[in-house]
Amino acid sequence: MTPALKTLSHRFGSTRLLAKAASLCALALVVSSCYIPVKFDAEIEVNRAGYYTMLFDGYLADLTLYDGLASGKITPAQEKEKVAIIESDMKRDSKTKEFKYFGKGHFKLNWQGEGDLLAAKMVTFLRTNEMIFQLKYVANSGYVVFETKSIAKDNRKRIKQMGLDMQGQIRLRTDMPIKDHNASYTKEDPKDKRFTWLVWDVASVLGPRPRAIFILE
Repeated sequence: MTPALKTLSHRFGSTRLLAKAASLCALALVVSSCYIPVKFDAEIEVNRAGYYTMLFDGYLADLTLYDGLASGKITPAQEKEKVAIIESDMKRDSKTKEFKYFGKGHFKLNWQGEGDLLAAKMVTFLRTNEMIFQLKYVANSGYVVFETKSIAKDNRKRIKQMGLDMQGQIRLRTDMPIKDHNASYTKEDPKDKRFTWLVWDVASVLGPRPRAIFILE
């Protein structure tokens, strides 16, 4: 775990200003998930044979739990109950290697997956109804698409006003030709020149949505 992740738990005690906004349940529906990554490292590999690996190590925030606690609408007893449900749900997935609740709607998660993208067609972290990032094989075009959660601009601002943000790094390694991407930078893999690393430095929830398209040959 990076030093930034280790220091995050010390920041949860700081006072946050919660802007008056519309229902967070509605916001959660709009962003297609109750969870957003707030501090994280993610590493993905997908090769021209279709084999992939995914790793997420970092902190997620549950929007509705965070808002309920900040507004005083959720009691400590209700918090404990809701966290137990989240933990049980997360641990049902064999890809979850670590779960730890830190308070204020934030929890630490280590998640690792691997498999055959050509057979699966689509692989999603966390899952299809809680999408953080995703790999898709589009058979009719021969493209492999990597993308993260889509959040409307207004909702990004609302998340920021709540006192939440998104910071981390996504690293993707591939030997497929790159058709398009918006990575912060790319670099040749020093250990194998057939492979390229695409790196997204995510500095804010207000930043661009990471995305890339690869050509499967």
